[in-house]
Amino acid sequence: MTRARWQEGLLCLSLAGALAAAAGCGGGSSPSSSTSGGTGSGGGTTGSVSNVQAISVNTGPTAAPPLNSPYIDGAFTSVTLCAPGSTTSCQTISGILVDTGSSGLRVLSSALTISLPQQTGANSAPIVECLPFVDGITWGPVQTADMTIAGEEAKSLPIQVIGSASFSTIPSGCTSMGAPEDDLSTLGANGILGVGPAAQDCGEACTVTGASNPGLYYACPNSGCEVTTESLADQVVNPIVLFATDNNGVIIELPSVTGAEASVSGSMIFGIGTQTNNALGSATVYTIDPSTGNFTTVFDNVSYQDAGFLDTGSNAIYFLDANTTGLPICTDATFWYCPTTTQSFSAVNQGANGASGTVNFSVGNADALTNLETTGAANGLAGPNPGTFDWGLPFFFGRNVYTAIEGKSTPGGTGPYWAY
Repeated sequence: MTRARWQEGLLCLSLAGALAAAAGCGGGSSPSSSTSGGTGSGGGTTGSVSNVQAISVNTGPTAAPPLNSPYIDGAFTSVTLCAPGSTTSCQTISGILVDTGSSGLRVLSSALTISLPQQTGANSAPIVECLPFVDGITWGPVQTADMTIAGEEAKSLPIQVIGSASFSTIPSGCTSMGAPEDDLSTLGANGILGVGPAAQDCGEACTVTGASNPGLYYACPNSGCEVTTESLADQVVNPIVLFATDNNGVIIELPSVTGAEASVSGSMIFGIGTQTNNALGSATVYTIDPSTGNFTTVFDNVSYQDAGFLDTGSNAIYFLDANTTGLPICTDATFWYCPTTTQSFSAVNQGANGASGTVNFSVGNADALTNLETTGAANGLAGPNPGTFDWGLPFFFGRNVYTAIEGKSTPGGTGPYWAY
């Protein structure tokens, strides 16, 4: 099952609306240094703030009792949250899924042990959010926390607390967008750290009234919840933009994976060209079309115009369907392909800036790749997804992949873009 996949086409929320309206319709810090993308100079480098966070592709928090349901191809990390301004009311939460396909921090209420202030709107009504992903929705109040990750701090960060018992009644306008993923068994993680190219999780569309408002934010007085407007400053925001430095993007670095492995370790490096360890170097920049939030992928002589995207929150490469590829669908897991032998393919990614590059990838038998409960990382995992090309976590194996945030200046130009 794919997790946390923003996909603009399915939700009809473009980057212009999610970078204007949000959303895509798609453990522990480490002080060690890591070199990204070659040896090119960054420009605008800052001090020695630790900007490297350890990430691990493993079976995740659901693998432990009582669920005993291992996750596969999820990149997990931890964050430390404090009540705003406090140094004692703090908590470190592990099992947080790293997602370059969404923006903002979301934490399960069941994983949160500290009390955080509730955001309120007109007439002191609590603000609650409904965020749709491709495989479901997250519903919960917007609260405020100070977040620390690596050596970076995001003060007074609006976050979503998923599955709060105080807001157990979900409006039909929210459930119509998907089934709730409000606990560990349905979400598959203790939370989601969205570090995608959008600065907020909705953007300008949620600041206006009327039909153009996608209905993500609700005011919830005792009388019931109604869709409301939400200013950019109050929206659940990509935490990176609140960092004092290293606030223009992120790099995901993961080693190569052959077949199936129990786990692999990598790094999430904050900033692009802001320190000596995050230079853009020789990486190719693929700018994102602001009207769609995607770039173009060409596969098998078919152009998926502005329908390709890079997303660590997807646990496989999702593309086309069985009729198009000739790949058989797995019998018991119909969301994955199960060819008899591993198949090799190539596709071409094209940025809005005209940059172009070939990507070679393989599709293995998902049943064979996932037959061990100890498998946390699998290269070759793929599944059907007609109309788009979702480059999920297997794309990131063996690469340093850069995500530049909208409106932020970098050595590769102003975001949003992806680079690798």
